[in-house]
Amino acid sequence: MENNRHKIILVDDNLTNLTMGRNLLKTFYEVYPAPSAAKLFEILEKIIPDLVLLDVEMPEMNGYEAIKKMRTDSRFMNTPVIFLTARNDESSELEGFDLGAADYISKPFSGPLLLKRIENQLLIVQQKKELLASQAALADYADNLEIKVREKTREVINLQNAVLATVADLVEFRDKLTGGHISRTQLYLKALISELIREKIYAGEIAKWDMDFFLPSAQLHDVGKIAISDLILNKPGKLTPEEFDIMKTHVSVGVDAIEKIMANAEEHAFLRHALLIAGAHHEKWDGSGYPSGLKGDNIPLEGRLMAIADVYDALITVRPYKRAFTHEEACKIIEDGMGTHFDPALVEVFRTVADEFKRVLKKTGE
Repeated sequence: MENNRHKIILVDDNLTNLTMGRNLLKTFYEVYPAPSAAKLFEILEKIIPDLVLLDVEMPEMNGYEAIKKMRTDSRFMNTPVIFLTARNDESSELEGFDLGAADYISKPFSGPLLLKRIENQLLIVQQKKELLASQAALADYADNLEIKVREKTREVINLQNAVLATVADLVEFRDKLTGGHISRTQLYLKALISELIREKIYAGEIAKWDMDFFLPSAQLHDVGKIAISDLILNKPGKLTPEEFDIMKTHVSVGVDAIEKIMANAEEHAFLRHALLIAGAHHEKWDGSGYPSGLKGDNIPLEGRLMAIADVYDALITVRPYKRAFTHEEACKIIEDGMGTHFDPALVEVFRTVADEFKRVLKKTGE
């Protein structure tokens, strides 16, 4: 049967004390008597003790020198040491505590007192081990919990973005004249946002955005087109003024649809960007846009960004009422709209990333 009793090394150069101490302790502990510090270190090569009772005044190497040497070995850095000494002056005790002693017992010692002091020190060691184990378990739990939270958050984000993409696909399926428009405008926005962040333009506002949702939200900018008649949405020619007025209602219809979803969903923060993009991407910097005639900085930044991406894509694609403009022509039209249709600061950014727009265009085969 395995011996689970605590191991104690008793070090004393007085053989009478050594014998008395061993006889007192052996009933409760596994005792290893050592008549000198040299013998102590021989024993330490063979076992890891739970506690050391160490006489202070010994020839060749005293107790203070012995504890100093013990503490240089990582195996015994935290082994409790109780000094046994006939000294009773305060300076000697302070010196022992400074060297890392756990306690001091004066000789001749009382048997019950010695046993109680040993019991207390072993209890302290056990409590420290349990505390460290609890801290390690708690840290491991916290790490695992953080990982699980991140995983669950990512699952929720992926689910929400999947909903956005599915609704956007429904819109694009109905609007047969603008194939690929949604995916291209996302890529245009990504180029604009990356440059805004790099140049620290509108940095304070963008810092508040949830970038996990901004680009996916852009897919819903034309969600209101679901309510537009196919006769208008897919008309093979230019719209009449009356038809164009109907087409413009896709903005308010889209805003209403998103607001209804937000009102009925407990978690709807992921739709905040979608609401602003859908509601403001046809506003113009000079106030001549629709549906609200917002002007300048009163137009949400999300809408001002989408206005550039949306117009560029409309220009470079074929419509029944127009040819596809070249990249260069589209850039010229957007630059001419600086300060009237578009935010001047964003047009400057567009100039910087225009080549990226062209790469997107080439990659998508338009």
